Amino acid sequence: MNDARQLVVDPADPLERTPARRAAGSEARVDHQPAFVLHSYAWRETSLIVEVLSRDFGRMALVARGAKRPTSQFRGILMPFSPLALSWSGRSELKSLVRAEWQGGLAPLRGDGLLAAFYLNELMVRLLPRADAHPPLFGSYVQSLAALAGQHGDHDRVLGSFELDLLRDLGVVPSFQICGDGEPIDPDHWYCVDLQRGLQRSLDSNDPERLPGLTVLALARRDLSDPSTLAAARPVLRRLIGYHLEGKPLNARRVLMDLRAL
Repeated sequence: MNDARQLVVDPADPLERTPARRAAGSEARVDHQPAFVLHSYAWRETSLIVEVLSRDFGRMALVARGAKRPTSQFRGILMPFSPLALSWSGRSELKSLVRAEWQGGLAPLRGDGLLAAFYLNELMVRLLPRADAHPPLFGSYVQSLAALAGQHGDHDRVLGSFELDLLRDLGVVPSFQICGDGEPIDPDHWYCVDLQRGLQRSLDSNDPERLPGLTVLALARRDLSDPSTLAAARPVLRRLIGYHLEGKPLNARRVLMDLRAL
């Protein structure tokens, strides 16, 4: 599955600079939209349903008719982690994929970086509503893929940063700038995340998920560069994600954790 086409985006790539073009006066046709495949599955005998993350339209479900035929224009193109320019049409929730163009010039994902990228894809398929634009999150995804393709192996920081961006974009992460009661964050105090009331002062020294004020302020800045900040933030972010997944496990995360335990 991982070949020369499964790459990550260079910020200078034309994919990032090409605007979406729509038919005048109609939302039924979208042309040359920057996008990535998140997941695909068989539909009827020869076609695929493809879940994609697009820059200007968010998560979309597209039917690639005849994609499994040997002569299909889509064969070998609709791969995860490849920057694509997609064109589609239709007025229903399920659009018809018209054209897919690979945008090349990126580094391949391997090993733990590849598994971590599948985790990001599964997270978005499970949490992002369809047809809800998230351009900043698209940019965060591109940056995350680029970092996961690097040689530094700092995958936990990359995943934590993306989880934070995703929760913020969905509006389900508490403000790390002020408490739920409106009080400013004191770097000398401890805090906990209440799923209903937001950030609260913590007086329980036995709470394993309580956060020092300095960590809370770092989260407000989206700064996970300090290992202690990342270590403190990870269980809180995972609990928030688990809550919004209604307790259902993520397959990619389980595989990644099992491999790390070997």
